[in-house]
Amino acid sequence: MNFRSCRQSFKLKKRLEKPQEEWKIFPDTHPAIIDRETFALVQTLRQHRRRPTRTGIVSMFSGLLYCADCGSKLGYSATNNYKREQAFFFCSAYRGNSDVCSAHYIREKVIEGLALEGLQRLLWYIQVYETRFAQEQMERFGLQERKALAESRRELDKSKQRVAEIDRIIQKSYEDLSKGLLTEERFATLTVSLESEQRQLKADIPELEASLNATADKAGDLQKFIQRARQVTRLTELTPEIVHEFIDKIVVSKPEKIDGKRHQRVDIHYNTIGLWCAPSPKEMEKLFQEHLADKRKKTA
Repeated sequence: MNFRSCRQSFKLKKRLEKPQEEWKIFPDTHPAIIDRETFALVQTLRQHRRRPTRTGIVSMFSGLLYCADCGSKLGYSATNNYKREQAFFFCSAYRGNSDVCSAHYIREKVIEGLALEGLQRLLWYIQVYETRFAQEQMERFGLQERKALAESRRELDKSKQRVAEIDRIIQKSYEDLSKGLLTEERFATLTVSLESEQRQLKADIPELEASLNATADKAGDLQKFIQRARQVTRLTELTPEIVHEFIDKIVVSKPEKIDGKRHQRVDIHYNTIGLWCAPSPKEMEKLFQEHLADKRKKTA
C-alpha cells in the first residue's frame, strides 16, 4: 500500500487515509513496461491536449503557442468554412477583452512550415556538427547560468550554516537559563523566534538542493537531446510526437507592416536548449557546402 493508509488499532478494520506527504515511494521495484522518456512524452501530450473544435480537429500545436506581449496562450480555430488550411491561432486574452492585447493572428500552416524548417535545420546541424553544437550549448549555458548557480550555492551554504548556528544559540540559551542568566520569558521568546526561522530554512533547503541538482543534470539532458536528434533522419513532416518531444513552446509576436508587407516574429523554444541561435542562411549554406566537400573527399 506504500503506507497510503493505516489503522488506529489492530482491533479496528477500517483504514484511514494518510496525507500524501507521508506516502512512501519505492521506484524501480518492477521491470519497466516502457522507458521513462516515452512515459514523460505521453504525459506531455496529455497535458497539452485540448478540446477539439466544432469540426472535431485538434492541432498538434495546441497548448504550445504563447503571445509575446501578454503571455497568454494562443487559442485555435478551424471553423472558417471548415477548411483545415484556413485554421489559425489567436491571442486568447484578446478574444476575452480586445483592450488587453491584439489578435496576434497567425495561420496554423505558417506555424507548421516554420516549425518543420526549424527542426530540419536543427537536426541536420546536430547530426553533422554534434561536437560543435554540444560545445556551443554548454558555453551558452555557462554564460547564462554560472552566476545564478554560484549564487544558489552560496545561498544553500548560508542556509545550512544558519541552521547549525541556531542549534548552537538555542543550546547556549538553555545553558544561560539553567545558570539564571536568562529569564524563562526571554528564553521562550528567543527559542520560538529561532525555531520558526529554522523551520523555514529547513523547508527551503530541499528546494535549493533540487534546483542545484537540476542544473547539474544539464549536461545529461543535453546528451539525451542529442541522442534523440541523431535518430530522426529525413524529417519531411511533423507529428504530434515529434513536435512535443523537441519543442517546448512557440512565442508569437504581433504582426507589423514593413514596406507594405506583413511581417511577424515567431520564436521557437526547444526542449533542453531553449531558443536556438541558428546560423544565418548564408552560414548554413557554407556549412552545407563544406559538409558535401568532406563527403566527396571520403568517398574519393
